[in-house]
Amino acid sequence: MTASDDEENDIFGAHQLDFVPPAPIKPAGVAEVDFDGVLSPPLKVHEDLKNGCGGQLWPAGMVLGKYMLRKHKDDLAGKTILELGAGGGLVGLAVAVGCNVTSTLHITDQDEMYELMKKNIGLNGLADRVSASIYDWGQPTPPNLPQHPDIILAADCVYFEPAFPLLQQTLKDIIGPDTVCYFCFKRRRRADLTFMKTAGKMFDVREVDDDPDRPVWSKERLFLYRISQKRDRA
Repeated sequence: MTASDDEENDIFGAHQLDFVPPAPIKPAGVAEVDFDGVLSPPLKVHEDLKNGCGGQLWPAGMVLGKYMLRKHKDDLAGKTILELGAGGGLVGLAVAVGCNVTSTLHITDQDEMYELMKKNIGLNGLADRVSASIYDWGQPTPPNLPQHPDIILAADCVYFEPAFPLLQQTLKDIIGPDTVCYFCFKRRRRADLTFMKTAGKMFDVREVDDDPDRPVWSKERLFLYRISQKRDRA
């Protein structure tokens, strides 16, 4: 895994925070999201926190969604795509609407988010292109999902330390020889670095450096990686 000197200095320096104040709680409602004008018409996303924090929009999802719309709009035709920890399904739905996706796109999360995922699929008229599924990390891949999808989307999945080994196991299960996982998260505590260091031993992990907004979102301790299988060296 590669990392910039600035990132390493910030991680180990005086600016590293272990405690982060909670974000303000939003009331339930429908947001229209156009990713700063990139997506037209905008995506409709119902936010509802009654079943967990995954029910609202988070910065990592906005960063990953906008990146995919700008940089991968025309190269996803025929690809199998799966979103992990989708919450309300922001990233997967944005890709389904704004990219040239020709296969069913799967958005997944725990049971608590299932109805919200389905609601947002319906709000955007995507029942013919997007499927919602329950996928508990660390458990065998559900049979209705692709075993090794071509593309995995994961935004803000690094937030609860006890779940880190489960997420790592799931990534190990579903990242195949031709899989690319786009993995975005906001670093909130030292344990998040530990997750990425462990991932770097398991996979080929590279920072995404072709996003023109990177200088902006990196100041907010947001990180975007491209994860794939390690290649055997002859």
